[in-house]
Amino acid sequence: MTGRLRRTLLTVGAVVLFVALAGATYQGVATALERRRFPHPGRMLNVGGHQLHLDCEGDGAPVVVLEAPAGGMSAAWGRVQQRVARTTRVCSYDRAGLGWSEWGERPYDPLIVPEQLHALLVAAGEPMPYVLAGQELGAALATLYASQFGDDLAALVLVDERRSGEVTERRERATRLVDASPWLARSGLLRATRVFSRRAAGLPGDAAGALGAFLNRPDHLTRTSRELARWDDAVNGAAGAPLRAGLRVVHVDTGLREFQFLTNPAQADLVSAAIEEAVTASRAR
Repeated sequence: MTGRLRRTLLTVGAVVLFVALAGATYQGVATALERRRFPHPGRMLNVGGHQLHLDCEGDGAPVVVLEAPAGGMSAAWGRVQQRVARTTRVCSYDRAGLGWSEWGERPYDPLIVPEQLHALLVAAGEPMPYVLAGQELGAALATLYASQFGDDLAALVLVDERRSGEVTERRERATRLVDASPWLARSGLLRATRVFSRRAAGLPGDAAGALGAFLNRPDHLTRTSRELARWDDAVNGAAGAPLRAGLRVVHVDTGLREFQFLTNPAQADLVSAAIEEAVTASRAR
């Protein structure tokens, strides 16, 4: 190796190291600022060794409970929760390892998500029956809840539910990107390019800022990757899950594809109206 080539390689290595350190510093400082700017708006409740975040607004019965889509959290329901809270009490939450919720010791399994949500609602003292609404992956998890805890529910609202065996190129691409995203987040590259965080644009107030912040966080993205790895288990399980006879089930199609949130006012209003109709029907029974 010539002296000139050696100097060139050393220079390139130094530049790469500087960029990596600068990116990691940028990520660390921005995350620290976001922690102060976006404290959890709801309650942190123990569900058996770890805490989950639950955010409730409004008054009335039945209580509406919201299950977020893949990569989402309580803030992803910002538009819907704001509107439905004018009609009844509505609660959104963060699944274990997402948003403000702690990971817990148990590895991710879609079958334990309903158990944890049930424990969370009991700990919160939110009265049954609930109108449970889930979007996309959240629709599958909501169906699993209805299968395990059907007596808890007055109605089930399934938004953009996915079919068993359905494979899309978009999901496969997104899954590969999410798998790499924790490392990209640590380098500050995700934050700089806004690959994920721009999907939160359009949500109201702090909901957009909070969701955008977590979409740049390695811990949130690592948990998202694990949920996506078990996507088929969740969807296939929901497809074969028995539901209580007589349970009101409402299907809503917004036209959104995978990994999109309800940021569009018209689509959010469509979902909100379906939930409000389920609330009204439950009150009339």
